[in-house]
Amino acid sequence: MAVLSMEVKERGPYAGGISFGATGPYEVLQGAVRFGFNPNHPANTPITDIGLAPRNGQGLVEAMADYRIFRPADPAKGRRRLLVDVVNRGNSVAFGSFNSSARASGRGAGDPGNGFLMRHGFTVLQCGWQFDVAPGQGLRLQAPDAQGSLTGKIVFTFQPNKLEVTQELFPGIHLRSLPNDVESREAVLTVREYEDDPAQVVPRDRWRFAKVADGRVTPDASFLYMESGFLPGKVYQVSYPTAGTHISGLGLITTRDVTAFLRYGTAAQGNPCAGELDYTHAFGVSQTGRFLRLYLYLGLNLDEEGRQVLDGVIAHVGGGRRAEFNKRFSQLTSAAKRTLSYLFPYTDTEQRDPLSGKRDSLLARQKAKGGVPRIFFTNTAAEYYGSLGSLIHTNIEGTQDVTPSDGVRIYQFSGAQHGTGSLPFTNSGAEGVKLQQFINVVDYRPLLRAALLHMDAWVSRGVLPPPSKHPRIADGTLVPPAKVAPVFNQIPGVHYPEHLHALTPREYQGGLDPARANYTDGGEPLPVGVAFSNLVPMVDEDGNELGGIRLPDVSTPVASNAGWNVRHRDIGGGNQMIGLTGSSIPFPATRAQRQAKGDPRRSIEERYASREDYLARVRRAAQELVAQRYMVEEDVERVVEQGAQRYDLLMGGARSAAPSAAAAGEGG
Repeated sequence: MAVLSMEVKERGPYAGGISFGATGPYEVLQGAVRFGFNPNHPANTPITDIGLAPRNGQGLVEAMADYRIFRPADPAKGRRRLLVDVVNRGNSVAFGSFNSSARASGRGAGDPGNGFLMRHGFTVLQCGWQFDVAPGQGLRLQAPDAQGSLTGKIVFTFQPNKLEVTQELFPGIHLRSLPNDVESREAVLTVREYEDDPAQVVPRDRWRFAKVADGRVTPDASFLYMESGFLPGKVYQVSYPTAGTHISGLGLITTRDVTAFLRYGTAAQGNPCAGELDYTHAFGVSQTGRFLRLYLYLGLNLDEEGRQVLDGVIAHVGGGRRAEFNKRFSQLTSAAKRTLSYLFPYTDTEQRDPLSGKRDSLLARQKAKGGVPRIFFTNTAAEYYGSLGSLIHTNIEGTQDVTPSDGVRIYQFSGAQHGTGSLPFTNSGAEGVKLQQFINVVDYRPLLRAALLHMDAWVSRGVLPPPSKHPRIADGTLVPPAKVAPVFNQIPGVHYPEHLHALTPREYQGGLDPARANYTDGGEPLPVGVAFSNLVPMVDEDGNELGGIRLPDVSTPVASNAGWNVRHRDIGGGNQMIGLTGSSIPFPATRAQRQAKGDPRRSIEERYASREDYLARVRRAAQELVAQRYMVEEDVERVVEQGAQRYDLLMGGARSAAPSAAAAGEGG
């Protein structure tokens, strides 16, 4: 077994020892787990550069990770299920998603929120898998460097929101691969209008690696400096030579093997959960949803003893992308596009790559080895605009729907954005971002809570989950963006994105071992051939999506809810899509307001006879989702309460003023 030891450094009651229903109190354990991997074992050889790692006296590659375990204080009252909370940049994703907890950061255990996971008796594991998390900022992995004089190129992309003369490289990341020579003539800076436009090279004498300190420009490998300034809204990309690399892919197998240890290890081996767990599930969001897609693609779900590790996987908002976490010179925290994460394949069933002619699937390697878990791929509307969402259930040409494997379900949360939405209505984001429309307010967490319970029932009792539900080509709910644009462009002050990212087949220019799917050089995939299809969810006359799982926000709406939003002209790049942020565009409150604005959408007062009428319809819509098993009964009242909050804000005059046509960047 690859776990050499699991040290418990702290142990105590969770959340002050409060009781979580029939499960009772929980305790939280924190400490460090030490690993020793056989670099030649077939279960480990898919990890890039593991053969270049230093070894201990037993010939093993060592690593150490922070961990945290939440378990019932009385294990007999637990569910006997382990949920692997695959931490995102060192922090929990499961607590915010299932417990609706406030996001915890750093080393704290965080608050229990509504206690959903605890009330249902799950044991929860959080374990660091990233080497680049700063000490004290989250759970991290201490991974060795690859030995030898390894050199390669790093790529960093940024889009300023205001004119700046300096730009930090990979801001907020603790361990970065920086230039090995600030004067290197191999370093190249380019600028584009759009992310996938042809690049224009910025002359090397116009910029340098430097920062401004005390009014002086001084060389600094962590910063870019350009005297004329980096223009807001432009897309800049710098590539530069670097040297030395961590073995970043170890995080994939440390996650696997700490899970296997808790599931199969004995008390004599130091397992604090020995004999308490029958089934294991993993949950990842965004970065870690892509982590799980990569884990499956590499076929890593059997440990060194050949035992299946995960029974169920919920990969949330990963879209059709994987991740470049198993590449030399990986930048684990970066969410940049135009990277290896966009490479074929996308579906769990086999398809042909039109570029190479090869056939592959996300699960091909795992199916060949055995140990394929049950899988849910859950996405929002935003992934169809920014993360290849449609390609997980269509052919690459975008002409046919593709049916997933029997052991896979695909769920799309209609009209929602990448991260769960919340009130109040605002068009101001983080880091000075200003958007044309209000940020999407759809709270899709009720759908995730139901999904987790269905996954557990499927794995443990063979109860089939609800059928896949997502937009489809066959019924006209998945279409080219040009069919959606007119619906939004007729709403005053609204501009559908002018330029949507086009997926271009990419041929990786570094070293690639197809049999192991590991990448041994830096650089980025380069455009080859013509663009693939880019299909998005079709909408009704109000701008709300027709396919997928429609929460009352979408089926009984007071606003148009979309998976896209665009940059405000005040921050440059006006009307360009911005990240994976969605929008909520409120309906006019009254008929008079609708007529005054020229809004083609019916007003709220024209749709619903009263507040009571509206809430009764919201309740019926929520109960219908419960009947279809896409939501659990306990969330009905939460959804109705959220509906009341939205109605009161929009009809009571208490909400902030909607962005005007001018403020929204009309014509910009």
